[in-house]
Amino acid sequence: MHPFLSHIPLGASLLGGDRCRFRVWAPHAGRVEVRIGSPEPRVQTLDAASGGYHQGILHGVPANSRYHYRLYPKDRQNTGKGYVDRADPASRFQPEGVQGPSQVVPAHFEWSDAAWAGISLRHYILYELHVGTFTPKGTFDAVISRLAELKDLGITAIEIMPVAQFPGARNWGYDGAYPFAVQNTYGGPRGLKRLVDACHRTGLAVVLDVVYNHLGPEGNFLRDFGPYFTRAYHTPWGEAVNLDGAGSDSVREFFLQNARQWVGEFHMDALRIDAVHAIYDFSAQPFLEELGCAIHELAERENRRIYLIAESALNDNRTTRSRELGGLGLDAQWNDDFHHALHTLLTGETRGYYRDFGRVDDVARAWEDGFVYAGQYSAFRERRHGNSSHNIPACRLVVFAQNHDQVGNRMNGERLSTLISFDKQKLAAAAVLLSPFIPLLFMGEAYGETAPFPYFVSHSDDELIQAVRAGRKREFAGFDWEGEPPDPQSEVTFQRAILDPAGAGSENQQVLRRFYKELIRLRKQIPALAQLSKRTMEVSSLEKTQTLCVHRWGPGDDIFIIFQFGDRPRVVDIPLPEGRWRRVLDSGTGEWLGPGNDIPAEIRSAPQASVTVLPAPHSAVLFQKMTEGIG
Repeated sequence: MHPFLSHIPLGASLLGGDRCRFRVWAPHAGRVEVRIGSPEPRVQTLDAASGGYHQGILHGVPANSRYHYRLYPKDRQNTGKGYVDRADPASRFQPEGVQGPSQVVPAHFEWSDAAWAGISLRHYILYELHVGTFTPKGTFDAVISRLAELKDLGITAIEIMPVAQFPGARNWGYDGAYPFAVQNTYGGPRGLKRLVDACHRTGLAVVLDVVYNHLGPEGNFLRDFGPYFTRAYHTPWGEAVNLDGAGSDSVREFFLQNARQWVGEFHMDALRIDAVHAIYDFSAQPFLEELGCAIHELAERENRRIYLIAESALNDNRTTRSRELGGLGLDAQWNDDFHHALHTLLTGETRGYYRDFGRVDDVARAWEDGFVYAGQYSAFRERRHGNSSHNIPACRLVVFAQNHDQVGNRMNGERLSTLISFDKQKLAAAAVLLSPFIPLLFMGEAYGETAPFPYFVSHSDDELIQAVRAGRKREFAGFDWEGEPPDPQSEVTFQRAILDPAGAGSENQQVLRRFYKELIRLRKQIPALAQLSKRTMEVSSLEKTQTLCVHRWGPGDDIFIIFQFGDRPRVVDIPLPEGRWRRVLDSGTGEWLGPGNDIPAEIRSAPQASVTVLPAPHSAVLFQKMTEGIG
């Protein structure tokens, strides 16, 4: 370890007996004082330690005391002038928001999940949610009231969009200014712990979305403390975090401690790491590799299953490749190509990054390998893109038909339910949930929620508000969408995004939810579907008839799926393997409010021969091979 570094927690740590240790990295300061504002105002200078750290133990500091640091510049440390008052960079709670003081928070919590060790990644069925819009109340406790519904649907893990303290009460969460602090309007740290504990009691794993590539612009004062940022690189959202320049060892330790906090103190089962392609680090041991080592060591020490899931736009197999083979050693990564291939085929959209997709062959490649672009030329990027995902196990790729980005980064935040037909929604669900990959659903998707999910913020700085508005318009230029985007600063924009499950009572919505539930049940119970492997699968695409055929097998079990993307009935010759096959699920039948299907309930296939069928347009049909004694 670096001689100046220590795993002693940053921030304010209660030690018992009304004693509190304060520790902050502030090499830019000549002197640091901690100023207690409540319950009794007082001030104490922290001891300067090696490497720019300042620390000290104060007596008479009970839980919930509010405080801030007073930073004196090095060249004026003895004048008593020129200081700035700042909240703690490692604050655990900002009760008055990003501009207010920090609060001392006890780490103790009465957990009831001592027997919980997590679940295998291959059993994850993810449900991504935004705390502020998932319920009308927009709190952690309100999410708890909905867990039984998610469990009944078949969900095994919830994925929470970022909860690090952001400005105001309305934000996606990627503008967090205090990585350690839990958003005050959601319920703070105790509220989040109650939610995680309730999930584990319900049998649900919890994934937390964390942002290590940038911090939000409002309330972000880290540059006053030390070289947390670098001008060597720039992200689309502002200054890049300094992970490989001078002083970067302590910056890395700051974020490593943050990850350990979520996993250790808050009992998270996995972290979803936002936009790793914007984590710029050319050191010999990349930060992401170090992060993986730290979290996996903690998992082994605590005998728990803990995972790191990356969001990456690079199509780079090194993200999940083992460290022994030169990779970063993360556990899984999102696969945008699967979404783009599916979305383009269902909607017909070909603008922006969708211009690289549009064929059934693209969906087939996503099913077969994972990445569609594995080194070939991308017209959208005007260069070659990606490398092969052939050797990435299926259980290390997360796929989806919708997520917060793909919905929210549309100009009006439209969901698939407002862009495609009911039959196509069922087809999209089957394509994701019958795949050999880790499926992710976006909140409300399972019943066809129609509320949009546009981008929203609640900044207090007028210049920043105007910059956000202008930035959103620039983002949509490549898609040629008409009209003006919703005002991200408007509360109306936020209110329109709040889910209303009570209104999900139409026949279509009820049937769609039942269809999702049945797909998840089949995924769990049929061995060939439960086995997440690309090696026990054959995929074929019939571009002329817009048909995708998939044969998957497992221990003593075979299934065959027909995905019909065409918009009219067409006779299709499918390569059904020899045997007797019974129809297990058909989205085109009346049971699922489909137009009707002429596919028989049982099919016999001969060796070396194809079978002629007539699937309904925009339908998915699942067959299971019959064994002796079934019939």
